[in-house]
Amino acid sequence: MTGTGDEAAVGGLCTVHMPRAARSVAELPRVGRFPAVQPGQPAIERLAPTSELIGYRGPTACAAAGITYRQLDYWARTGLLEPSVRSVYPASSQRLYSFRDILLLKIVKRLLDAGVSLQNIRVAVAHLQSAEGGDLTGLTLMSDGATVYECTTPQQVVDLLKGGQGVFGIAVGAVWRELELALGRLHAERTDTGETVIGHDPGDELAQRRNRAV
Repeated sequence: MTGTGDEAAVGGLCTVHMPRAARSVAELPRVGRFPAVQPGQPAIERLAPTSELIGYRGPTACAAAGITYRQLDYWARTGLLEPSVRSVYPASSQRLYSFRDILLLKIVKRLLDAGVSLQNIRVAVAHLQSAEGGDLTGLTLMSDGATVYECTTPQQVVDLLKGGQGVFGIAVGAVWRELELALGRLHAERTDTGETVIGHDPGDELAQRRNRAV
């Protein structure tokens, strides 16, 4: 049975946030834009998976973050990570998650798998939610399984490793790019119109072309 994260041993509130260093984060390339335009169709608006006009339903968020729906529901109900686009209220609606929400879901999953306590993860999530979007791509989260450290420069990572505090790291920028590619292939929903946005999988398009050529 897959755990929800509450089974992890509870540690003290010892999250350490390293001082932020001055940095500039380059604009990340936008990949997996959708919906796809078929030959002969008029041009339509293409939105990046990171767009504020795009939201993702629970099953899509689970698939992209690598978690179960039980975990997603538990974390939302307990306030660990609620959807920022739309909650379950009114009862007739479905939860709708933003790209940033799902990014945090993936990070939570990795921290849980590394044995970090749910209590410390709550502190880390609250801190990440308060950071501006661009800042996240320049962060590396280090942990020894109990404490989560935030590093903004390679030197800070080296210093932690020398001091024995860091056992594993999460490069948030790499997770961002990985998630952007994955969500570009999955269905989404426009937050302004409610329309379904069809994901674009280049592999499927190539297969269709091959089938037509046979």
